[in-house]
Amino acid sequence: MFSMVTGFMNYGQQTVRAARYIGQSFMITLSHANRLPVTIQYPYEKLITAERFRGRIHFEFDKCIACEVCVRVCPIDLPVVDWKLETDIRKKRLLNYSIDFGVCIFCGNCVEYCPTNCLSMTEEYELSTYDRHELNYNQIALGRLPMSVIDDYTIRTIFNSPQKKNK
Repeated sequence: MFSMVTGFMNYGQQTVRAARYIGQSFMITLSHANRLPVTIQYPYEKLITAERFRGRIHFEFDKCIACEVCVRVCPIDLPVVDWKLETDIRKKRLLNYSIDFGVCIFCGNCVEYCPTNCLSMTEEYELSTYDRHELNYNQIALGRLPMSVIDDYTIRTIFNSPQKKNK
């Protein structure tokens, strides 16, 4: 008899606890009902990326000394650096530099450890193509600076997530 009474009490406690959890989740749901939608119309509206956003890599050919530090610190040995040793001046001369963004994990190690700061991250994130071989960028493609999202007059930029307007 005593075990039956404790079973009913335990069942009652579990029922109250479940009702409280349901009530709490319902209150959270209602609190989200007053918020503005976060959806943006992508091709026509774009979010401003964060200051330290790691987008496409920009490369400055004239600054590079072909030290291959970027290749050594890359977790997947991605940058391809072709150079030739100039024996008369005893320096390396950079011939070709390329990065395959289809394989790149955008970790930023190459940018961080470059001794001459010839690599930098841009805010460009639209790298989609139909052919994966188009993602292999040489020094000419890496040297192009992307158009800033703020300067593009064809789209409306959204600086932050939508805020609730005070009336």
